Amino acid sequence: MADKSEGKSGVKTEEKQAKGGAGGVQSVDRAVSVLEILAQHGEAGVTEVADELDVHRSTAFRLLGVLESRGLVAQEADRGKYYLGAGVLRLAGAAAGRLDISQEGAPVCRDLASEVGETANIAVLDDDAAVNIMQARGSSSVTAQNWLGRRTPLHATSSGKALLAYQPKSVRESVLSRRLQRITERTVTAVGELRAELEEVKANGFAVAMDELEIGLHAVAAPVHAHDGDVIGAISVTGPSYRLDDESLQEVTKATVAAAQELSRRMGYRY
Repeated sequence: MADKSEGKSGVKTEEKQAKGGAGGVQSVDRAVSVLEILAQHGEAGVTEVADELDVHRSTAFRLLGVLESRGLVAQEADRGKYYLGAGVLRLAGAAAGRLDISQEGAPVCRDLASEVGETANIAVLDDDAAVNIMQARGSSSVTAQNWLGRRTPLHATSSGKALLAYQPKSVRESVLSRRLQRITERTVTAVGELRAELEEVKANGFAVAMDELEIGLHAVAAPVHAHDGDVIGAISVTGPSYRLDDESLQEVTKATVAAAQELSRRMGYRY
């Protein structure tokens, strides 16, 4: 089968290439496409890769051989299938290490605050509290409190619940084993009730806190994932109950979840 000008993976190639740079670029382009094919399918044989790229089987074999020699792909001896190798993990780890949630989250936080008109925050877990490391204020939140740097209880805030719900069971149970302070009459302090609420957070993908930290204060938060799937933060919207009522909270929740997903993608997480 002869090489075609455009493979099934959407990578444009040329049947006739000048020697030198153009051919090298084409090879790099195809090699990257091989990695994307294996990432999508988990594993694939030479024939499958060739079909995806719309190239001759020998071309696919050479590409896989080069990638295998660099540790970027590996082969299962019994079936001859190829899959992503440890070299890809090393590259991913190096890239992920350069990503900082506060740096990547700043524009996302500002956009969210601008969209909903309320205060948006990004919080991270710090032992038994959620610490706000980023804040942006919307047009309606000029009199809102400054939450930046403030430690807030996990069980009484939307960010805290969003963070706690996705932690390993040992971490969750360690927090639940402590005395849960009743901050307002709406604060959930019963362990069984809070444990059930955390399961709902995982099922729904967001957490809410209604008058639980302060009477008249409502909030919603969604988790932020790192490249490996771990939850490393939460992005939230906070506002007065008369603005964040049941109806408006639904729209704010959608915007908050979308912002959390965007920040997760910036942190390398793939949905």
